[in-house]
Amino acid sequence: MEGDHWPHGSCDGAGRSLAQLRHRASGFFESLSVAELVRETHRHLWVSDWLQVADDYRTFARSARESGSIQTAREAWLCSLTALEVIKSVSCPGDVEAADLADEIAISMKGFADDAGRAIERVTIDGFDEGALTGFFVPALCRTPSAPAVICLGDEDVTLGSMMIRLLPASLRRNMSLLLVDAGRSSARRSFKPEHMLHCWLDYLQVRSDVDPKRIAIYGEGAGACAASGLAGSDRRIAAAVCDGGVLAPVMRGASLRWMTGSEPADLDGTLPVSAALPRRLPCSLLMVVGSRSMMWEQDALELQSAYRQAGADCSVVVPYRIPHPLGEVENFVAVDDFIFEWLDSKLGAAPRLDAVTYL
Repeated sequence: MEGDHWPHGSCDGAGRSLAQLRHRASGFFESLSVAELVRETHRHLWVSDWLQVADDYRTFARSARESGSIQTAREAWLCSLTALEVIKSVSCPGDVEAADLADEIAISMKGFADDAGRAIERVTIDGFDEGALTGFFVPALCRTPSAPAVICLGDEDVTLGSMMIRLLPASLRRNMSLLLVDAGRSSARRSFKPEHMLHCWLDYLQVRSDVDPKRIAIYGEGAGACAASGLAGSDRRIAAAVCDGGVLAPVMRGASLRWMTGSEPADLDGTLPVSAALPRRLPCSLLMVVGSRSMMWEQDALELQSAYRQAGADCSVVVPYRIPHPLGEVENFVAVDDFIFEWLDSKLGAAPRLDAVTYL
């Protein structure tokens, strides 16, 4: 299929159209203002525009499939899903019907899954004889004897499908495999700590012939960022971790203790007790992402980074630009995801080292 048939930009067969759409989405986020975000009419126009983009790419994906251009179809499905992710980021209830948006995402996800075929492997492994652990393995785009791999751990509020929509496009040009898992939703008993289940996934990756066992990283979002810190501190097979640096562990332990004892929670001033984390030198490189992905405040992250660096640890911080929103904040997920994988590439691949603190 010729490149000039692409609905929103040309394609050279190697991800150019997807890259162009992601550039467009990133520019859209950078141009947002607080005044526009709070105005319902502006949000309705954005939703309408991005729904049209998603629909155009979905139509094109079906056409590409009928023409036998499966690789082009996969990329078009990812473009459609990226446009829908933009809508999720900026919309409020009433801007778009939740059921309709969910249906749009489900249709594009099914189309992508159908055309991805063996490019995405559904994996099931045993976990401590207590139940099955399931996940999705996406091999590196450039098949090499052994490529780096990243375990992507979701939060309870973040589905594996949603993570795949965002992270897969950011990882395509980085030549690394992804293993998307959610220990919290496994059928194994929840009495096991998440890092125990993650040890099983590490064992699985280490025996795959297409994975370099010395270049395995972990990336966690929300509560998954806390679990990623636990694995990074307990298993030396992890080469790099995008996590919360262990700052939430004492908070979560305190919450569990209060729940078991029935005591009232202490008054909080809106900041995390960094001093309670007592960081020790971890055996791998760390990246802490400020904001909802790790539930960390900027000052807490910088203080924790200083403590880690004094202990001799390799610790970096990225602070995304966040725009106030009627329902919280909006961040440029494209820029954040691209930076995370650039950082991972700098630790697992041959990319140059990045600054210790980065503001997007």
